[in-house]
Amino acid sequence: MSSSVKALGQARPLGAGLAPMTCCCSQATLQRWLPILAWLPHYSLQWLKMDVIAGLSVGLTVIPQALAYAEVAGLPPQYGLYSAFMGCFVYFFLGTSRDVTLGPTAIMSLLVSSYTFHEPAYAVLLAFLSGCIQLAMGCLCLGFLLDFISCPVIRGFTSAAAITISFGQIKNLLGLQNIPRQFFLQVYHTFRRIGETRAGDAVLGLVCMLLLLLLKLMRDHGPRVHPDMSPGMRLSHGLLWTATTARNALVVSFAALVAYSFEVTGYQPFVLTGKIVKGLPPIQTPPFSVTTANGTVSFTEMVQDMGAGLAVVPLMGLLESIAVAKSFASQNNYRIRANQELLAIGLTNVLGSLFSSYPVTGSFGRTAVNAQSGVCTPAGGLLTGVLVLLSLDYLTSLFYYIPKAALAAVIITAVIPLFDTKIVRTLWRVKRLDLLPLCVTFLLCFWEVQYGILAGTLVSVLILLHSAARPNVQVSEGPVLVLQPASGLHFPAVETLREAILNQALGASPPRCAVLECSHVCSIDYTVVLGLGELLGDFQRRGVTLAFVGLQVPVLRVLLSADLKGVQYFSTLEEAEKYLSPEPGPPPYNIRDDSVPEQKVALLKA
Repeated sequence: MSSSVKALGQARPLGAGLAPMTCCCSQATLQRWLPILAWLPHYSLQWLKMDVIAGLSVGLTVIPQALAYAEVAGLPPQYGLYSAFMGCFVYFFLGTSRDVTLGPTAIMSLLVSSYTFHEPAYAVLLAFLSGCIQLAMGCLCLGFLLDFISCPVIRGFTSAAAITISFGQIKNLLGLQNIPRQFFLQVYHTFRRIGETRAGDAVLGLVCMLLLLLLKLMRDHGPRVHPDMSPGMRLSHGLLWTATTARNALVVSFAALVAYSFEVTGYQPFVLTGKIVKGLPPIQTPPFSVTTANGTVSFTEMVQDMGAGLAVVPLMGLLESIAVAKSFASQNNYRIRANQELLAIGLTNVLGSLFSSYPVTGSFGRTAVNAQSGVCTPAGGLLTGVLVLLSLDYLTSLFYYIPKAALAAVIITAVIPLFDTKIVRTLWRVKRLDLLPLCVTFLLCFWEVQYGILAGTLVSVLILLHSAARPNVQVSEGPVLVLQPASGLHFPAVETLREAILNQALGASPPRCAVLECSHVCSIDYTVVLGLGELLGDFQRRGVTLAFVGLQVPVLRVLLSADLKGVQYFSTLEEAEKYLSPEPGPPPYNIRDDSVPEQKVALLKA
């Protein structure tokens, strides 16, 4: 795979030592915007072989998953397939990861269900608007905003989503009808009506789950291929690997065959998927209004109805996709470009909305299948997309016989790994305060997803701001008092720093000289400058000195520009201690002293 890694790694920004671009359409620029140009010239027959295997494997996985995730989104089954092919073609041209596959996922389907009222028109419009927002973020290089959603918030959300999605499929697993979709009502009505369980659906659903888990264990713990294997052993290993990788398609096909057998006899013990619209979706603009029994809902009203979903869906889509891409890039030793990924997923959603797609993102499960299949380039997605299109054109009549219990088993086994059983113990050991955003997000997501994510992010930001506003100040007692802020110094921290210095130096009897060790301070703002000026005035009125040590160039430049009175700074702490001790050492630098004009002018011009 090293050659494919090298090819995919060529489309990178110009680095040091390269000649400046003389044309906006240079080869390097084109490769940045169209990563396909970096690896396509190196494409080989070996890569084609591996990409075909991976494309087939992912295609056999995505078709049953797409049908199942449409149920999670509260949409007709065909909308899952409508959402499963556009990402394959767009990512072929724009993707920077060879492993990632874009399409419907469990988490994105849950979010769509929360904000689109199970109306296809709302789901398609949400895909279009989410894509526009993601494209704008990519063009403006706003991917850094995702960094404010901390890992505990993500783990809390995904764990809550795993429970919500899994329990939401219990009704299909048991053959229960007319169960509400709101989580707490769903729990109540499911247990209340447990006596109405259909034996056929329950048995088939449990059998499908056991088969899926067994096939997964066989794939994860099966024997590895080694050079000494005989051709027969290699063939049997290849067949086993194919069967376990395509386990979703195999199990769903088995369940459909069982349901069809009963249909022939005139008795049907299962709840079936039912009729699915045949053929490719028509190309049309997203619905900017929708007609209901109560009249026409305008575009403005539709946007108001979706509310926070216009922020939550695009952000979570980007977060999930980039997290998946970074994870597999790290495992397989290549790099991705986050802003290029934003453009790829944004364009996928915009173009997908023309084919009645709902919002999509990177799928961790299918990306894992892609990587384990030995994919070499994003070209593997082309075959996946073609398989989805062929299934829409030729297999929809067969999808009629797929039992809903089998699709529920596919969903439950796919989302169970999203529940992180170790995160609480890990955070308790590493940093217990991080349990707060984790628990807030996890609990509130059962009420409303947007409230959980928003509240968890807010708690994380408040923890971050508190550490910035209340930095630890290390105090060292020696020949003179030395105070060192343990982190950066920004305007919310001025009062905390001032109180610490006043209490330690001027609160003593008699007042003491002090040294402010600033090696950890890389920048200061105007509010900090004012606070330092007041501190210097307090020290001068009490007849003692406040000196500075370890000033970095940006900080010194600001102090020079402010022209504060009485600022004395030293290169080392030893010099400051000697100067402030009873036997004075070398004199300090004084920023108001005209004896060092060259240094002052140089710093101000830098």
